[in-house]
Amino acid sequence: MPDRKQPNGCRKMLRRTFLFLVGLALAQILTEFFSIPQNRSNFANLVRQLWEKAIALWESQNRVAQKPLPSSTPTPISSVSPQPLPSPTPQTSTIPESLPTPTPQTRATPKPPQPSSKPKVKSPAVVKGKPVQVTQKTVAGVSFYQTTIDLSDPETFITLGLANNATYANGPTVSNGDEPFAKLVARQKAAVVANGTFFDKSNKKWVMGNMVAAGRFLKYSRWENYGTTLGIKAGNQLEMITARTEGQPNWDQHWFSITCGPRLIKQGKISISPQLEGFADPHVLGVGYRTAIGFPANRKQLFLISFLASLSLQQEANIMKAIGCIEAMNLDGGASEALAHNGRILLPAGRNLTNVIVVYDTNYPAPSALKTSWQRFQAGDRPSIPL
Repeated sequence: MPDRKQPNGCRKMLRRTFLFLVGLALAQILTEFFSIPQNRSNFANLVRQLWEKAIALWESQNRVAQKPLPSSTPTPISSVSPQPLPSPTPQTSTIPESLPTPTPQTRATPKPPQPSSKPKVKSPAVVKGKPVQVTQKTVAGVSFYQTTIDLSDPETFITLGLANNATYANGPTVSNGDEPFAKLVARQKAAVVANGTFFDKSNKKWVMGNMVAAGRFLKYSRWENYGTTLGIKAGNQLEMITARTEGQPNWDQHWFSITCGPRLIKQGKISISPQLEGFADPHVLGVGYRTAIGFPANRKQLFLISFLASLSLQQEANIMKAIGCIEAMNLDGGASEALAHNGRILLPAGRNLTNVIVVYDTNYPAPSALKTSWQRFQAGDRPSIPL
């Protein structure tokens, strides 16, 4: 009697269907999980910690394996018997009678060193820069990363980086597209890299607002009348200007300049008028993950804040005031929010970016061309306004 055929085909199909459905569910869960910047940051930190532990374990095992063995066993001191010294025997003089008897010589007294006639000149003390500080804080129940940029530090420089190593930002006449945040971080080799200003979602990826970096225009429009501008002038003088209420900034007097918004704090008071500044996007006006920049009353530092929770503009302004800012404005956020410190990504961007804020310090030195352009700017060079 022949054996009955087993329904192997049905079982395989059911098993594959089950695995497919499980995969879809898992993909949906992972997508929702990684859509939150805080989850992405925690996962990246976990992977980094596991990697560092693995490297440390491998190095410790490698050191033990390579430790050289001693060449021979040393003899204990107590096992060595002291040998008696031979008794000295009297010696007879061999000096002939015809030679004069040598007389003892007196040792010449060394002369004290004479003081030098030339005064010693002290070399000027070398001012050593300090690393840029990135700390995680919590204010009013909201966690965030605070990057403190000390503009009085001689080794600290701030500039802007563009996608695909472009020399001019995307606009009506030129477009160099966008780029993954990780590639921007790898190319800049800086202490801090963070997202910059807004750009549109079309194929052109136009960057919003005028931009100046290293004393040179990266984007310019003489009709620009949008948002709020943070500018750094000669001598690290900081200013924040809202175009539609205070007039256009003098961008040709800026060493560094980025236009975004809306403004959050003006002269120590919360000041939020997004529609007046030209903002109508609900992503800007509503609640979302945000980045902000501002400076305290001493005007010697910049506080770059990357928030780890969704906020309204009002909540964002309250926190910027609480940390001591007298002037502050909103930067790009949402899926564009990104932050890297010392080459390690703390907040990965959810989309490709067109521009980033870049900070160098003593551990991650600025390129020589950037330092030279800063010196020339202090000596009087100014950005040439494009025609």
